[in-house]
Amino acid sequence: MKIVVLDGYGLNPGDLSWDSLTELGELVVYDRTAPEDILKRAADAEVILTNKVVISADIIKELPNLKYVGVLATGYNVVDVEAARELGVVVTNIPAYSTDSVVQMTFAHILNITNRVAHYARENREGKWSGNKDFCYWDTPLPELSGLTLGIVGLGNIGMKVARIARMFGMEVYAATSKDSSSLPEGIQKTTFKGLLGVCDILSLHCPLTPATKELVNKETIGMMRRGSVVINTGRGPLVNEYDVAEALKSGQLSAYGADVLCQEPPTADNPLLKQPNAFVTPHVAWATLDARKRLMDICVGNVKAFMEGKPVNVVS
Repeated sequence: MKIVVLDGYGLNPGDLSWDSLTELGELVVYDRTAPEDILKRAADAEVILTNKVVISADIIKELPNLKYVGVLATGYNVVDVEAARELGVVVTNIPAYSTDSVVQMTFAHILNITNRVAHYARENREGKWSGNKDFCYWDTPLPELSGLTLGIVGLGNIGMKVARIARMFGMEVYAATSKDSSSLPEGIQKTTFKGLLGVCDILSLHCPLTPATKELVNKETIGMMRRGSVVINTGRGPLVNEYDVAEALKSGQLSAYGADVLCQEPPTADNPLLKQPNAFVTPHVAWATLDARKRLMDICVGNVKAFMEGKPVNVVS
């Protein structure tokens, strides 16, 4: 069985091994694949593995040998699942591999915004502390998390773990979730999305991107938040209207925005958030810890093996 990895560099830039997949068939790995090269590279493949290379209905129809598409991520919108289903092509994803890593990045953003770690490290390099008259130096507010209110949109694996850690910091936690309130752990209070906006100091987004959640954070909903609130987005870029967030940062309606995702990745040079001093954007690396990528690789191999044995798992088609 021929296995073609179309964009393997994101998962494995050289610090992991493809050997486990090699044991399952003839393996060809491409670091990156341009849209015009997909058909040529996947022409005789029975198994395709992709992270961000789009496998459209037209592509699937042009690959008669194709039996399986494995998405090297949790989100699988890069594959036309309906077309795959109609043509008998199995599609799988990789669920829950990066929960701990994304939760870690969520609090990295929250703590950087409240404690301004990067700011003070930069100030020290410029001699601000060395030239200070007092033993300590600060020029920003330094709030405690304890007593602040965190609003969470979405209580899946990531949202739930964020909520539990927030409680350990002493935060009040409210959540907009489809879960029944009686099933929530103690200390997590269910409310509506609009209910969150009026009470939270920090809003953290952990919901999937759907037509209903696209640009959930926009001029209108930001206007319902307390002045000086913070928004954290480690979910999906299009959950927010980036122009509206940038304008809210300029006006002070939002005091900070921490994100690991943008609407377009890589971003264009004129993305309005990149010029805002209180927008802290990391380059979609929350998922990319070595531990998370090892789990991703292991689950990927397990998915392919299960498919070959006629008992596919993590099927989304």
